[in-house]
Amino acid sequence: MLTRRVLGTGTVVVAAATTGALLVGLNAGSASSGARPAAAKAQAVAAKPRPLAGKVIVIDPGHNGLNYKYPKVINRKVPAGPKKKACDTTGTATSSGYAEHAFTFDMAQRLAKILRAQGATVRLTRPNNRGVGPCINERAAIANRLRAHAAISIHADGAPSSRRGFHVILPGYVKGYTGPIVKPSKRLGYDVRAAFRKVQPYANYVGGDGLDVRTDLGGLNMSKVPKVFIECGNMRNRTDATRLKSASWRQKAAQRLAVGLGVYLRR
Repeated sequence: MLTRRVLGTGTVVVAAATTGALLVGLNAGSASSGARPAAAKAQAVAAKPRPLAGKVIVIDPGHNGLNYKYPKVINRKVPAGPKKKACDTTGTATSSGYAEHAFTFDMAQRLAKILRAQGATVRLTRPNNRGVGPCINERAAIANRLRAHAAISIHADGAPSSRRGFHVILPGYVKGYTGPIVKPSKRLGYDVRAAFRKVQPYANYVGGDGLDVRTDLGGLNMSKVPKVFIECGNMRNRTDATRLKSASWRQKAAQRLAVGLGVYLRR
């Protein structure tokens, strides 16, 4: 069938059918029927809820892929609160060699995608898994400069192999440093813990009920915005390692982190 259309108000649409019949009709000013589904789809996308619009979130994937090659760089001392600490560390790994830095970056990417789809502005503290650092004080400074509404540092633990589970690390009070963020970070931590419990049990070797309070972490001490760390599991434990290495589990875990952050940010 041959068709000629000239769109516009009052346009005549002419179509020659295979039977040879000539069909003539008036377009009353609306788009063609084929355009309507596309327009409807565009409207549906535009109307999709964006509950985190206007919120700024910083995701800090722990460590980095080349830290191990530059010990002098990552071992240099940087501000970490009342005392200085090493710039960064290499992180841990499963017995099969799946590295913590790879896990944390994968999780960060998954989480960022979910949060951006909900309207949030998201910044990662490192753009890939092929670099060094940044140092712990710079990781905190990134969120500070952006005045982030929330920040989360993603890690996995290297505890004894008989132990497993996750825990959220909250900033304790450090005079001159963490005072303004202790309370909001606690609320953030409780919300993240409640959400993440759906995919992982509480750690049975540290803290209590999935929570731990620390005053020695530069990433928390140097933060001026609400921030928590999460140790998603123990890479040395066989059960946890199986989960951490699973892409499907990491996706579920990222979704739960997004839920926890969303609950906190919508309060």
